[in-house]
Amino acid sequence: MTVIAFRSREREALDPGCELERRLGLAATEDRARGMFFLGVMDVVRRESGETAAARCLAASGERRFVPFFLYPVGAFLRMSFAAAEILAPRLGGFETAMRIIGAQATHDFLDSVVGRSFLMLAAGDPRRLINNLPSGYRTAVTYGERHVTWTGSQDACFNVFRDFMPHTYHEGVLQAVLQAVGTRVARVRGRPLSLLDCEYVMSWA
Repeated sequence: MTVIAFRSREREALDPGCELERRLGLAATEDRARGMFFLGVMDVVRRESGETAAARCLAASGERRFVPFFLYPVGAFLRMSFAAAEILAPRLGGFETAMRIIGAQATHDFLDSVVGRSFLMLAAGDPRRLINNLPSGYRTAVTYGERHVTWTGSQDACFNVFRDFMPHTYHEGVLQAVLQAVGTRVARVRGRPLSLLDCEYVMSWA
């Protein structure tokens, strides 16, 4: 299986620390994400950089522990994910690549859950079915944002995301892993930021 990620043509204009602060400034108390995603970030860091590095990410979140389907502030997830990507960047080839890997882990963890397995069963190996269910999947995973799918061909779709706090590279990883989960041979995902919290993703596969 070959999975190809297309980088956005737009380079990051801000350093990660400044971008993190901007995103945190737009988050509200009710904006939350499932604990499984926090645990997934720590799993990636633990696997690549060890237990001490994972403990640093936990400390960055400001939380003490996570239960997979409990909801936690997205601000905590942002702080943890940015800390993890900074730690992983030298080993994995840069901050953006690290974010893609963290995003892919989020998909694996969701699809391994009871709810995620039901999404895979409904898709029955059909990428179109799974992509059509992406907006409802996201609503199960987080409390914020809007997502819409527009079909541009039989194996081409545009996935629009509004008011989502994670960088576009994170969701490139999420969407690559989604296409992998239904057995696509070649998957292409390219994110194009429209504003700090809005982005469109062009997806195609064979």
